[in-house]
Amino acid sequence: METIFGIDLPTWWFLVLGAVLSGYAILDGFDLGAGALHLFLKKEESRRIALNAIGPVWDGNEVWLVIGGGVLFAGFPVVYATIFSALYELFMVFLVMLIFRAISIEFRSKEPMLWWRRLWDVSYCVSSILLALSLGLVLGNVIQGLAIDQNYAYQGTLLDLFNPYSLLISVTALALFMMHGAIYLVMKTENRLYAKLTILVKNTTIFFVLMFALTSVATLLYIPHMVARYKEVPYMFAFPVLAILAVANITRQISRRKYFFAFLSSAFVTAMLMILVAVGLYPNIILSTIDPTLHITVYNGSSTDKSLKIMLTFAAIGVPLVGIYSIPLLFSGLFEEK
Repeated sequence: METIFGIDLPTWWFLVLGAVLSGYAILDGFDLGAGALHLFLKKEESRRIALNAIGPVWDGNEVWLVIGGGVLFAGFPVVYATIFSALYELFMVFLVMLIFRAISIEFRSKEPMLWWRRLWDVSYCVSSILLALSLGLVLGNVIQGLAIDQNYAYQGTLLDLFNPYSLLISVTALALFMMHGAIYLVMKTENRLYAKLTILVKNTTIFFVLMFALTSVATLLYIPHMVARYKEVPYMFAFPVLAILAVANITRQISRRKYFFAFLSSAFVTAMLMILVAVGLYPNIILSTIDPTLHITVYNGSSTDKSLKIMLTFAAIGVPLVGIYSIPLLFSGLFEEK
């Protein structure tokens, strides 16, 4: 098997996929969090300011989701086919909510009537919450494993996807995005709205820390395969330690009202949580709960080496270009006048 810098091509694509999905979670995560908090802002002016804060970046952030789907399709076609067929209903909910979030943002200001704006405010908030929950539900089922047979066909039911662990991951994802979004919004506001958002930042941070602790304990107790990798390679424990320190730093920076550094820490926590999942799963991508020999790995689920090598060249050019576009846009927004 061909390698680049000592790493085989399927593993390179696994790293690319993880980087792209982490980018989406960080960048669109604060958009979803801001939307989930929208109805907590009672005044019309406050809601308008909150929407204006994400206005320049929310649609650009969704580009990372498109790239993630492309990377999965190109690098791991077996995984792409299996996960989209197994979780078809969840992805359909996700796509419909993406549409409703977009039209809510665009339609809200088209008419001056109060009932019109309240309608789209509710639509925007509910769609953002359901987007976060559905992403968490997908991730929870991937971590726990799916009932995949020898033909890579899902043998479970829709209700099987709503298991306790996946629901816990789902709520944790929502808590993370709400905290991330609240920190972003507080950097973009002032006066009374700023004061309101400082309270929301504290509350959402408490919510996330609680869910983070519960999820960590549940994973240690009930998902042994996620812990096995760390026992095999002890230095991998650096990742959970860094994640815990970053969570602690969020609370520290918030108490000092250093919200920019709190935002960087929440972005880092998001990336570290994705890394924790990747390390726990590797070399598997989709676990079969029917038979461990049926796991889909980075090797049996990937394209041919020739295809991976050609596409990796395009990915090495395309993904950084998207980052060059997205990251400066985000940071220029953070440093704009309020």
